Amino acid sequence: MTYDLTDRLVVTLDLDGVTDKAGLMDVCARALGLPDWFGRNWDALVDCLADHTVWPEGAVERGLLIVVRGWKPYAAARAEEWATAQEVFAEAADRTASLTVALALGGFSEQGSDQPG
Repeated sequence: MTYDLTDRLVVTLDLDGVTDKAGLMDVCARALGLPDWFGRNWDALVDCLADHTVWPEGAVERGLLIVVRGWKPYAAARAEEWATAQEVFAEAADRTASLTVALALGGFSEQGSDQPG
């Protein structure tokens, strides 16, 4: 099965420097423009991710692709929290067909390529 994600609004969650759940929630709130009433807990995050009414402008019409990058250090440092975060992303995507969450496996750092030189 293939999914056409080309027209979706893309929001990047850059977890570089995130060391705990509070940091993850801050990144999500900022990047997605979540409302002030966002409770910064797992249940509130899944509810907001699955709720079209709080999505960034243009995402409802086009669909939303959330790309999570820089997650590996957080996953290594807080494996249990990261497992829960993945469950939250998956549950929200399961609730809403127009939401896709993708984990970026590589990319570029502030100083250049992450690839070995």
